[in-house]
Amino acid sequence: MIPEKLLEVLKNYGVVAIATQGHDGPHLVNTWHSYVQITNDGRLLIPAGYMQQTEANIASNNNVLITVGSSKVAGINGPGTGFLIKGTADFITTGPDFDTIKAKFNWARAALAITILSATQTL
Repeated sequence: MIPEKLLEVLKNYGVVAIATQGHDGPHLVNTWHSYVQITNDGRLLIPAGYMQQTEANIASNNNVLITVGSSKVAGINGPGTGFLIKGTADFITTGPDFDTIKAKFNWARAALAITILSATQTL
């Protein structure tokens, strides 16, 4: 289940950082809050235009760390909050999840689907 505060953060303008682990070490890629789609079962779908290194890393280790934040959403100690999401990921190029992403982002070559294992408020 996605915390309400996290949903509120994703409704605001901001950047999403996605970390994967590869043979050469950690790799980071960014996208926008507005690109993140939430499925009925609580997974995150993110359009992938490039993300080749991310895809290669996920092929050998599907664990991801994601951070999101917003200065517009009240946090634990005042204005602004953020989340650390731990999850597993897959790249999807066919089927309903891909169709959902492709309909909104015609440039997407794949959908990055993330199953949330934990979402911890950090601010």
